[in-house]
Amino acid sequence: MTGSRPLPADPPPTERPPDFGSFIRERHRTVGTVVQPRMGFSDPATMRAGLLATKAAAAATAGTLTVDSYTRVGDLRAVAEALTAGIGLNGYPIAHHDAAITREVLTGVQSESFAVQVRHGSAAPFDIVTSLLAAGLSATEGGPVSYCLPYGRTPLAESVRNWEASCRLLAHSGETGVRPHLETFGGCMLGQLCPPSLLVAISVLEALFFRQHGLHSISVSYAQQPSLEQNREAIAALRRLCGRFLPDVEWHVVLYTYMGVYPTTANGAYRLLAEAAVLAASTRTERLIVKTVAESSRIPTIEENVAALEYAAAVTGRWARDRSARDEPKDAMAPGSGDSQTYLEALRLIEAVRELDDDLGKALTRAFRFGYLDVPYCLHPDNQGRCRSYLDDSGSIRWADIGSLPLGGIVESSDARQVGSAELLGALSYVRRVYDGDAIAGRTGSAGDPTAAHLPAMPRCASGGLPGQPIGS
Repeated sequence: MTGSRPLPADPPPTERPPDFGSFIRERHRTVGTVVQPRMGFSDPATMRAGLLATKAAAAATAGTLTVDSYTRVGDLRAVAEALTAGIGLNGYPIAHHDAAITREVLTGVQSESFAVQVRHGSAAPFDIVTSLLAAGLSATEGGPVSYCLPYGRTPLAESVRNWEASCRLLAHSGETGVRPHLETFGGCMLGQLCPPSLLVAISVLEALFFRQHGLHSISVSYAQQPSLEQNREAIAALRRLCGRFLPDVEWHVVLYTYMGVYPTTANGAYRLLAEAAVLAASTRTERLIVKTVAESSRIPTIEENVAALEYAAAVTGRWARDRSARDEPKDAMAPGSGDSQTYLEALRLIEAVRELDDDLGKALTRAFRFGYLDVPYCLHPDNQGRCRSYLDDSGSIRWADIGSLPLGGIVESSDARQVGSAELLGALSYVRRVYDGDAIAGRTGSAGDPTAAHLPAMPRCASGGLPGQPIGS
């Protein structure tokens, strides 16, 4: 984004920032699943326009201010050089702009009826947290593991120290009267091919890390995977484990629409988003991060973000109405609270890590050193890389090799298998191939698919592409 729009000349006084956690829980209770984009623009006026459009969408929404990649790694000199040269960034450079500018962006936007979260992806977020607090914001996300291992080569111990300081800073801001909120990104490790039990365990462990450093308003994440049944089992396990380990914390669940290789067709993209929306509604998930038709090729426009928000809201709304018409209880589609495979694996991982040290930062560092936590196919130097996973015939993610994970007796060692490069590449593109294939063939879902009945009309593709064609064709 190289163009610039003017900010309002005389903005009204900035409203008190809302309590993000309470806002989400209350909106979910009264309206339903809150939908949220992953939106960020370098130009302040465009960023403001995006937030206003999100607020005005026909949906229960929360706003997002996503920072740029230079700010993520602390290269503020590169930010300044790019902006001086008129080069647009892939997000909002919050640590570069004066706090007064960001406050102008938020004036008349952030209010008791609309909360805004800062998203960043940094293993060293102290400057970002300092900047967001100075601008009157109080909610952000990430974690010492989830914003370290997938994003670069920062040593895990260094990321832990950075996040300890950032959590303390954020927690201290609560003394001003606005309760800060922090979301774990642990449920989204690498986006795909990470067994759900590991996603759940890291999400809960990062939440425990946040609580240890003074935060009491937390959200826990989980990223949609190919199998609906496995997804529902994972979210049920996540809820149960949070109830067990976070009894003194106000928490909610945030579901991410599929974070891996995305469909290239409009129908395929909207179909995948619809399945995420039904998953969110049927599991009582309070917040859903949407993705757009443009995800496979470029940064989405404001209009494409709004279309995705409104479509997801329409799906969750239709699901709720259909449930009421059938007089089903609220949790009719939610899995039971039994000891599922995902729950048992995640519980064992969490307990094994906590036994390593009372200090969660030290425990997490040791867990990766010993291989008690090990992310399949992650190349970070502090990850052992002995674990492997694969997709079975149903699209569920299974362990191919548990390495040193403490899952003996829960995961059968006889299930170990080799995963070759061809199988790995096929698994990485599985979702794109399935959903684009359905779109091109004109299929809307298989018989008995619980999503199909809740699909509203697909929005017209902003790029002008036909539903079964790749975006931009």
